[in-house]
Amino acid sequence: MKYDENGLVPAIVQHANTGEVLMLGYMNAAALAATVATQRVTFYSRSRQQLWIKGETSGNTLTLQQIRLDCDGDALLVLAIPAGPICHTGSPTCFAWNIDGTQNTERVPAVTMIGRLSELVVSRKTLMPEGSYTTKLFTGGVDRIGKKIGEEAAEMIIAAKNNSTPELMWETADFFYHALVLLANQGVTLDMIMTELAGRHKEA
Repeated sequence: MKYDENGLVPAIVQHANTGEVLMLGYMNAAALAATVATQRVTFYSRSRQQLWIKGETSGNTLTLQQIRLDCDGDALLVLAIPAGPICHTGSPTCFAWNIDGTQNTERVPAVTMIGRLSELVVSRKTLMPEGSYTTKLFTGGVDRIGKKIGEEAAEMIIAAKNNSTPELMWETADFFYHALVLLANQGVTLDMIMTELAGRHKEA
């Protein structure tokens, strides 16, 4: 580990499930050790000159999943799961502004939508809000969810046969959503699927 002249190293925090970059902080040796020991991402405050646990006051903590070191040994990539908005402004990410100062609500990368949708579906399974379509699917169980997945898969094929890009986009989105509902219903996480895909992947 190569700390700078102040004994600090920049730590980029990335959402472990969606890949979205959440924030940049700084760690010294003590903050890094505390992060590893407690699994709660801890930084060193350059202004207050003390350690601070992210979300200690707000409750919007970061639960550590993994830490990686860059090739030069002078920067960290912290993969974590956030418990609420990360930015003090209430934004999910600190990187939510254009260089002209205007706010940009578009989340990056676009594939984060899958992870965000999965989190929403899982929360619906926990809360089962009345009147929610997702709640109705969970109530119907595998039979109802499976029937919808079959319908959406057939409609995807029809859209492709019709050579209709907008139709195919629409039906594929429906298919993804219902597949996520089925996974949540069976207690299978999106991370488990990503791990399976990674295991199958072979470099060319």
